[in-house]
Amino acid sequence: MTSGTSTVPMQRRLLAATLLVALLAALVTAVVAVGAVRGVEVRAARSTLGAQAESIAAARPVVRLALIEQMSAVDGQWVALITPAGDPQGSATAMVKPRIATDVRAGRAVSTIVRVDGHNYLVEARPTMQGGGVLVAQDADTVRALTPALLAKILLALTLGLVAAAIAAALVTRSLARPMAGLATRARRLATGERGVVADASGITEIDAVEDALTSLDGALALSEGRQREFLLSVSHEIRTPLTTIRGYAEAMADGLTAPEETVAVGAVLQAEVARLTAFTEDLLALSRLEADDFRLDVIDAVDIRTVLADSAEAWRARATAVGVTVTASADAATPVCRTDPVRVRQVVDGLVDNALRVSPADGAIALVAGPLPGGGVVIEVRDSGPGLTADDAALAFERGALHARYRESRPVGSGLGLSIAARLVERLGGTIEAVPSSAGAIFRIELPPHLH
Repeated sequence: MTSGTSTVPMQRRLLAATLLVALLAALVTAVVAVGAVRGVEVRAARSTLGAQAESIAAARPVVRLALIEQMSAVDGQWVALITPAGDPQGSATAMVKPRIATDVRAGRAVSTIVRVDGHNYLVEARPTMQGGGVLVAQDADTVRALTPALLAKILLALTLGLVAAAIAAALVTRSLARPMAGLATRARRLATGERGVVADASGITEIDAVEDALTSLDGALALSEGRQREFLLSVSHEIRTPLTTIRGYAEAMADGLTAPEETVAVGAVLQAEVARLTAFTEDLLALSRLEADDFRLDVIDAVDIRTVLADSAEAWRARATAVGVTVTASADAATPVCRTDPVRVRQVVDGLVDNALRVSPADGAIALVAGPLPGGGVVIEVRDSGPGLTADDAALAFERGALHARYRESRPVGSGLGLSIAARLVERLGGTIEAVPSSAGAIFRIELPPHLH
């Protein structure tokens, strides 16, 4: 956790979010409910007013006039008679607007809202058979559908809904938080080095997907750490062997057990073991440098790969001849030049030749072959006459110590550093390298781009 940053448990966050959603839903429901009830009452009031206006308009003129006079005398009731000439009479005279009088005289019913003296009135007007009309109005503020009892019922329903939502939210967040906490615990156990940590399925698709990912990570870490242990064991073996030889001869010389005539031979052995130890140490340092971000490449515009292969074959020819192995270099005439680092390309080829020479039998052969790639660039193959590689071998050939762990008891193998270095170098050169499965000798294929940026 970043210093100064506070965290909130996921369960609390989920609970707060769920309650907030429930509260918003309750508020929206309340607004909609109040509006709906209010609309129902307004429609009911209009219906009543319309019925009154129609009843008065249908009455005989004398009765109609008497009703209007009688109703106009009652406070809170607004009614008006509109004469055929458009003149209003009654308590609702101020509400008879010109457009209303015009519509009624034309025989059209009117249903509208009129504002008079700061108040809104529901107005219903109906035409009469004599050419005029009747208008009945009601103060809109007197429409009170939401009685205290109805408000209390709505509030009670919303409160019960919020309580139910809170209980459901607590149960849901708890059911989600428990497997998430299990995920965190499992991840911490993996981080501390524990392997084979098994978790029960939660039944939640997304969480189970994370569990599966952690299981895959667990297996990958176990495999990687196992290979790392094997690699460290092979490294310690590679270092221990020359050190044991050097220590044995040094102790013999210190104790005076080495005859004078053996000094030259002993010196040669010590020199060879020191050279072996030095080469191994340099491989480790080279691999370490390759992992660094500031690894340097000296790129040249036109590098002739054919020359690089020929120089490598010439350099290895004497050592190969000494053990009965031939080294040859050949290239397709169409092999193009490329923009790359020739020293690093040569380092890759030399590493593969060294590996091939280790597994090639007497009278064996190592071939360095170059050619063009269809899409541009160069392909290089290093072929030997050793025991070859299976498909499984090829898949992990460039993993440090993998082949050593598999074949150290049955065939000559090194620590695997050389192939790891070759793979990282090719990656730095912008290319690809692969081991080709074959029972007639190993084939390592390198593809380099035409231009390394």
